[in-house]
Amino acid sequence: MKRASTPTQPPPVDGSSDHQSLAKYIQSRFDECSRSQKDVAQYIVDHLDEAAFQTAEELARRANTSSSTVVRFSQALGFEGFPELQAAAREEYRRVNAQGGQDGLGASQPLFALDQNEFESALVADHQNIEETARKLSRTDVEDLVAAIVGAERILVVGTDQMAFFASYLRHLLMLLELRVEVASSASQEALARLSRIDSTTLVIGLSAGRPHPLVVRAMKLARHRQASTAAITDATLSDVAKLAQIRVYYSSNSPAFARSHTALLSILQALAFAVYARDSAQYEDRIKAFRLK
Repeated sequence: MKRASTPTQPPPVDGSSDHQSLAKYIQSRFDECSRSQKDVAQYIVDHLDEAAFQTAEELARRANTSSSTVVRFSQALGFEGFPELQAAAREEYRRVNAQGGQDGLGASQPLFALDQNEFESALVADHQNIEETARKLSRTDVEDLVAAIVGAERILVVGTDQMAFFASYLRHLLMLLELRVEVASSASQEALARLSRIDSTTLVIGLSAGRPHPLVVRAMKLARHRQASTAAITDATLSDVAKLAQIRVYYSSNSPAFARSHTALLSILQALAFAVYARDSAQYEDRIKAFRLK
């Protein structure tokens, strides 16, 4: 992040009328960040509840960077260090949850006892991810994506590494409905050839978690250049893939474990396929019956 000639003041966090949320403040400074600092920024904006209570080392591990980068990022925002940034995150977390409680969205029966073990805490996180994803989903965005899937002559799903599995699964679901779907999951010659066939009749769906793979970004840029339809399904609201997409669907991936949770992503993919099926269930019924009998 570029250093300003005068010290940058962090946003007020006292709940006053001039309060600017920490998330919005980080978003306003995002373009000034270095590549590693952008990873930290994305993670804090999309995982505020975790950032509010993790150490700098834990946050760095989640954001795939170093603890020193977390500290420098905090200072570049105008905080003395990470503890001050974390205090602002905690204040915003409390404020958001207090509002949720007033709206009747806060309290719910806990799934397990307070002394949760690691297994139970991971399940609780998955449950919360699905609930948070459902609350934040835009019906308009989902309907636009369903319409784009139904109307596309060809669909290319791009996802690498851990996203390759989900790209293949979405392909499987849509091919059950006899849609023409391909996957690009690596920089192989075959995948690059699929990218080269992108045209205005193609729908390109980019899947990403955290920092997107260069192949996914390349596919989205190529799709825009060739006037193809584009959609992003991602856990990072500030992701480059989301910025390049016409349709954006976000999911929550918070997890106490060593890897991000993709439970909500799986739910989105299955719900998307069902929504496509529901557009013309009579057309797909025989095909689905044959699949169920296998």
